[in-house]
Amino acid sequence: MFDILIQHIRQKVELNQEDITLLKTFFIQKKLNRKEFLLREGEICTHLAFVCNGILKSFTSDEKGQDRISLFAFEGWWISDFNSFINREKALLNINAIERSELLLISSDDYETLTLKIPVMDRYFRILYQNSLVTKDRRLIIFNKSTAEEKYLSLVQTHPDIFKRIPHALIASYLGLSPETVSRIRRKLLFQ
Repeated sequence: MFDILIQHIRQKVELNQEDITLLKTFFIQKKLNRKEFLLREGEICTHLAFVCNGILKSFTSDEKGQDRISLFAFEGWWISDFNSFINREKALLNINAIERSELLLISSDDYETLTLKIPVMDRYFRILYQNSLVTKDRRLIIFNKSTAEEKYLSLVQTHPDIFKRIPHALIASYLGLSPETVSRIRRKLLFQ
């Protein structure tokens, strides 16, 4: 599992063998079954999770019990309730597995120690946070300015295999659309 993490880090920063050996000591491995929770709203988020295999989702539930998905985390992605993780406040997000998943977890204390002992990791995480902000801004703009079909097409362009791994109802929730609207758009595009 560490190979996936190391490869991901090396796409952003340089790591030597000593860094890699030390890096591995900061993480614990965790497996989640389908629908198993990593975090529930109201808990304190104590770990950042790197997805080695599988898919997780972060979401909130509205007063009617409907889930509002904010993120799908695929292999090579990080997931957490960052506000809870950083500020040690109660989580606003739920995080669970869409499919059986294997994760590497780092605690908040180990995260701080890691960035001090391997300074290049501080740069790595800064790059991730910058990219995350850009992605969230872009998503907000697309979702506020786009039609339902444009939202759908943007998602398919970014993640072409998403419909093979994630149920349509979850994709609809992520897009802020009804499952019927997503089905209608899919049918329309298939017959064009």
